[in-house]
Amino acid sequence: MPDRLYYPVKKLINFTGGIAMTKLRQRMLEDLQLRGMSAETQKTYMGAVKLLAEHYNKSPDKITEAELRAYLLYLRNEKRVSNSTFTVYLCGIKFFYEHTLKRAWPTLELARGGREKKLPVVLSKTEVKRIIVCVRRQRHRVCLSTIYACGLRLSEGISLQVQDIDSQRMMLSVRQGKGSKDRSVPLPERTLSMLREYWCTHKHPVWLFPIAYRRGPVLPTAKRCMAPRGISKAFRMAHQESGIKKPATIHTLRHSYATHLLEAGVPLRVIQVYLGHASIETTAIYLHLTRKVQDPAIEAINGMVAQLP
Repeated sequence: MPDRLYYPVKKLINFTGGIAMTKLRQRMLEDLQLRGMSAETQKTYMGAVKLLAEHYNKSPDKITEAELRAYLLYLRNEKRVSNSTFTVYLCGIKFFYEHTLKRAWPTLELARGGREKKLPVVLSKTEVKRIIVCVRRQRHRVCLSTIYACGLRLSEGISLQVQDIDSQRMMLSVRQGKGSKDRSVPLPERTLSMLREYWCTHKHPVWLFPIAYRRGPVLPTAKRCMAPRGISKAFRMAHQESGIKKPATIHTLRHSYATHLLEAGVPLRVIQVYLGHASIETTAIYLHLTRKVQDPAIEAINGMVAQLP
């Protein structure tokens, strides 16, 4: 999500407030829904437009192309946001002006986010355990353990439902993951036991991880699943308490899951299916992260070099 700390604003124009602004927001929301964007993408795109409005302290439909160009240069040259962050901002803004307002501005065609080719951080099995042990609340600890054990994204983990558990086949169904795709992943016996034990504390008929309001108990009448903000905070605190210096987020658990499977000899194509990657090239990045895959090549290279004078 865009970081609001980027913009110290004295008086905010709220993209979600006011009669005219509410209509504009509703129109963009409907456009996003017609395009089939996920709820998280809808929130992200609308947040990007809101930040643009706050930057100029006026409604986004009143912003000129020259002002938009200056804003994009501001992000690039002054704030120096990463390529990935710039791409998120640009995609949301482009959607608003091109689809909601029907404005074909050359600046939107010219601007590009670019891709950063960085290897993800990976935790060892011991480091994963050290972090999870430091998670204090049971609901957060069980959810994070499930995310790692099944290679899930955060949104997939918190939205798991009771019906997603197939204890006969020991499989977990991931419904409407990234790209609105379903997939199934192996469910470890230890993870099933933890999920059953935790579910017995609330017995919600739908959610495995229902939301707990105002630090109170988790109730079987909760209307929605756990919020991502709370579990993200729990992970950050546990990461800090563990003393591990590697920069890590909840998504690092997913990278670690893939790397550990690869090290255990699981074929890359199988890992691709478990992760829900559309392309094997996306999964192939983990080949760069595991020593066991690289060791034969390193041994061969050492043998070649040893023969040199």
